[in-house]
Amino acid sequence: MKTRIMLVDDSKELISALKAYFTSDDSMELVAVSTDGVKALELFDSVRPDVLILDLVMPNIDGFEVMERIDKRDCKILVLSALSQDAFVTKAMSLGADYYMRKPANPDTVKKRISELLAPSSAPESDKPAKSAAHLKTRSLEEKITNIFITVGIPAHIKGYQFLREAIKLAIDNPDIINSITKKLYPEVAEKFDTSPSKVERAIRHAIEVAWNRGKIENINSLFGVRVYNHNEKPTNGEFIALVADKMLLESV
Repeated sequence: MKTRIMLVDDSKELISALKAYFTSDDSMELVAVSTDGVKALELFDSVRPDVLILDLVMPNIDGFEVMERIDKRDCKILVLSALSQDAFVTKAMSLGADYYMRKPANPDTVKKRISELLAPSSAPESDKPAKSAAHLKTRSLEEKITNIFITVGIPAHIKGYQFLREAIKLAIDNPDIINSITKKLYPEVAEKFDTSPSKVERAIRHAIEVAWNRGKIENINSLFGVRVYNHNEKPTNGEFIALVADKMLLESV
């Protein structure tokens, strides 16, 4: 049975590209398209899609209100938007979005994200890896970590952004490495970027401080679902890396 997809977006180019793509796809079917939020609400109730691809900026009713008003049971929501500000990402996720993608996005990538959203959340015991790292490797770690960095306020132009992203990926692949952050984690990141462990440590510390100085504490607490920190305290490098890696590992099982 094909996965039933509904697209809500006012971009004619995107609609045309996805229509053509899913017409030739054997596993997915575009069952409804709307360029307007009001019409989207009417269509959604009649077609009951498996996946809703939703833009945020649309005529009459925006994507946020669409998410507020639809019955999200048995439907995955993939937000596809040009808006990248952390406030929009946080709001979309709080309203029930299962994934947030930034435009532009090609149809192959959209299909891949849909497949990931629909993947079984659990496998038979014999099929489960000892760690969930193997499962995570089949998904886009880069985009997931980027979404987290957008939310917490870590800018992409600073060196610590790349170092921190690599450190989190290493901690996902090997959670025990967090216990040897100075002897193993920093040196491995440094080797990849042809720099020194001490520079890696300082750059990651700077990236975390930037997020805190931007006052993104509430976004961070919202992201992790609990009040983890306040404005007067900052996590160590190891604490922050472990916190993000643990969140992603838990979401993958």
